[in-house]
Amino acid sequence: MARLQGCGTALLTPFKKDGSVDYEAFAASVDRQVAAGIHFLVPLGTTGETPCLTVEERIEVLRIAKAHAAGRPIVVGGGTNSLEETKKSMALLEPYGPDYFLIVVPYYNKPTQKGLYEYYKAVAESTSVPIIIYNVPGRTGANITAETTLALAREVKNIVAVKEASGNYAQISRIIRDAPEGFSVLSGNDDETLSLMATGAQGIISVASNIAPEKMVALTEALQKDDMATARKIHYALMPLFKACFVESNPIPAKAAMSLLGLMENTLRLPLVPASESTMELMKQTLDNLNA
Repeated sequence: MARLQGCGTALLTPFKKDGSVDYEAFAASVDRQVAAGIHFLVPLGTTGETPCLTVEERIEVLRIAKAHAAGRPIVVGGGTNSLEETKKSMALLEPYGPDYFLIVVPYYNKPTQKGLYEYYKAVAESTSVPIIIYNVPGRTGANITAETTLALAREVKNIVAVKEASGNYAQISRIIRDAPEGFSVLSGNDDETLSLMATGAQGIISVASNIAPEKMVALTEALQKDDMATARKIHYALMPLFKACFVESNPIPAKAAMSLLGLMENTLRLPLVPASESTMELMKQTLDNLNA
């Protein structure tokens, strides 16, 4: 399998006004991503409100993503805070053809580094599908250190990448510098794409690319070519969108933006609620300026 790189979109899950999954809108959103040249797709992650989806809904979302991906790699969120539940989740989804599993650092439990190492080792040994570590301490309450990530990268064959959303540049830089050949470091924060890829990261799993896929593809491709002048221009044009996407908890602002674009309803499942009026206005202004 080729090394994972470029821009992958952390796909939103559209809901109808009655709260049911809008599979037609989801398929259309995947088609839009493919038409924009996206490099890979990431259904069933945080941005997709996956904790609020039923088992049947998760399977159907993955099935549609795979059917509409036009051969692009599919990275599927499959992690929980329990080893046995994570293994069950992967076993449930594996028959539907994921190319990678994105496994979040176990949340709430506050594991030690040894616990994290043993957890990821056990996860990787339970499947033949390559594993991507997802480090997002702002949501999980636990950080996987550079030392632990690198140990897993070197010692567990089936762990092939990390999505790093810690915001700790020193930590991420060490992983980039010392990672074994072929191991991918992917930014988990849109606003760090430029800085991390400029110093050796392979790509981004993006929220903003739901809204502006062509521009995010152009940013990552410019960085892959070391065309820093173009990359900086795109980065600064996108910075207001990057910021706006996180003025409320993700995916609230992103779903607001997609509703303004007429691509899905502004409907979320509790405990998430739609964006405030101020966020809607901010997103409207941001989209107007981005497309000006």
